[in-house]
Formats: sequence, C-alpha cells, structure tokens
Amino acid sequence: MISSMVIELESRVDYLENKKIETIYFGGGTPSIINYKYIRKLLSKIRDVYNVTANPEITMEFNPDDIETEKLVQLKGLGVNRLSIGIQSFDDKDLIFMNRSHNSQEAINSVRIAQENGFKNITVDLIYGLPDQTNKKWEENLNRINELYIDHFSAYALTVEPKTELDFLIKQKKIKPLSDVLTTEHFKILQKKSEEMGYIQYEISNFCRDRKLSEHNSSYWKNKWYLGIGPSAHSYNGTSRQWNIASNSKYITNIQNRCQYFEIEILNSNQIYNDYILTSLRTTWGVSKDYILKNFSKDIHNYFIKATKKWISNKQMKLTNGNYKLTKEGMLFADKISTDLFMI
Repeated sequence: MISSMVIELESRVDYLENKKIETIYFGGGTPSIINYKYIRKLLSKIRDVYNVTANPEITMEFNPDDIETEKLVQLKGLGVNRLSIGIQSFDDKDLIFMNRSHNSQEAINSVRIAQENGFKNITVDLIYGLPDQTNKKWEENLNRINELYIDHFSAYALTVEPKTELDFLIKQKKIKPLSDVLTTEHFKILQKKSEEMGYIQYEISNFCRDRKLSEHNSSYWKNKWYLGIGPSAHSYNGTSRQWNIASNSKYITNIQNRCQYFEIEILNSNQIYNDYILTSLRTTWGVSKDYILKNFSKDIHNYFIKATKKWISNKQMKLTNGNYKLTKEGMLFADKISTDLFMI
C-alpha cells in the first residue's frame, strides 16, 4: 500500500501547480497504527517532490487506545505537530452505545499522554444527540474538554445512515429513534457552553480558542485546492473534483499497473458556486459578496442577493462588512438555507 501511495505522490506532482503545501493530514481511518517508518517514507517523499512550507501543520488521527509515548515521540520527530483524537464521548455508556473500543478513562489518559509529550495542538471530536444522552451528560462532556485544557474540538450530531446496524436496531425498536428536539437542545447547549468557556465557533461543528483553529479544515472551507492520496481520497483544483477508487486491492493493482485509479468530475459554474456556498456559509467568515461578484456571473450574483433576503428578514442570516453569515439561530437551519441559495 505505502509503495503505491509513493507512486501516486510522484505521478501527481503537477496537480497543485507548485502551490505551497501548508498542511498535511493523515486520516481516513486509523493511520496511527501504521508503522513509524512508513509515515517517515511518505513525509520524506512529500517534502522531496512538493513545495512544502518550512513549518506545515501536520495532523495525525488517533484512536484514544492507540496513543502511547514511544509512538508520539517518533511522530514528533518527523514533524507531526497536531493530533486529532477520536474520543466521541467521555461517558462510558455513550461509548458502549457507539461500540467504541476505548473507555472514558482511556479517553482522558490519551489527552494527558499527548500533552505530557509536548503536543500543544490537540483536537478531539464529540458526538451529541444520542438517544439516552441527557442534557446533563452532554454538558459534562463539554466540561471535560475545558478541564483537560483542550483548545480545539469538533462536535457532530449523531446521524443514522441507511442499512447500518443502528438503522436496523431502531427499526426493530431495540433502540429509541433519534430525537430532533434533543439534538436541537444539545446544539444550543453546545453554543452557550462553548462561548462561556472561551471558545469561538468558527465553523458550525468546530470550536477553538487561543487561535488554535484547524488550518487544514479551514483550507477546505476557504475553497483552497487540495490533493488526496490513497484509496477513497478526494482532490480538488478549483475546476474539478477527483476521487480514488475505494477498494484497497484495486487501488494497489491499478497503481502498480499504471492503470486509472480515480474518477473525475469537471465542474460547471453552478457547481463551483454551490460548493462555495456549502462550505463558506458554515464558517465565521461567511460568504463574501465581492468574491461572488468577482468569480461568478451577474445572474448568479443577483440570484444570491435575492435568495438571502428572506433569511436576513427572518434573522437567520446577517450581512457584516460585505460578508453574509449565519446567525446562531440560523446555524440550526444551515442545510436548508444553503440548499435555498444553490443554483440548480
């Protein structure tokens, strides 16, 4: 697998047109279980053939039960300077419900071990809206974030995907169905509590303090180009989307045989506009009126201005210094508002 990824890195060196690489992200599963020497090999190849800045943000995803001192020391020596820990909850009942392999104490320990080994830029993810997750339990999760001095976290509402085990159990009435009312309550608690603790909600699901925002994710939301390497990885260069085949074996075979291993979609102006709306509207900096005027047709610009009026009137959007942003109330309807602003 690693040798195939190295080949892909070499073959796609022109994709970013020599743009500076400011962030590198190891994700898409459990990259933390990969042997240190393979991470070193990938980073070495990236630095050799791409235009990488002197001090890029390099993030590694971890499961809490994978974190150990030796591994952290090795990764830090390679330049990894940010950890994303998949905690999801600090409550044992929640973790059992989500079928996680770690417990609450391991979640706490994982953060402390990372901090003790010099990692100051740490993010964790939390899930809310679980059927038996009370408001009090959700607040306790948020309090734990603060107590552990974690300066960045992501919080996502639990969703049910079709034909999953959770979907099956709900249909069999073995688990209570998810409640939109509970999810809304949790989101409002999230907004209020995070602000009280000094966090900025710089994207609907992302919170930071001390300017520890995710540079990598912010690049997506700011419509920057990105290159994805490996099975299922996605790439974007401003005019097209590209995604690699998902099968590990097919990816390796096609790479080794120099056969096509990806699909590509050329985007029209409506799609590029829709992507910009979808990503930018979720953020604290919002949608720039000038950007739309500069990069899209007059018809698209006029449509956008007209479509925003009712949401501004409803106080779910606001116009600040030429940027259209969601209000706190509007964040509850982000998907609906975005869809309404799309060009079909």
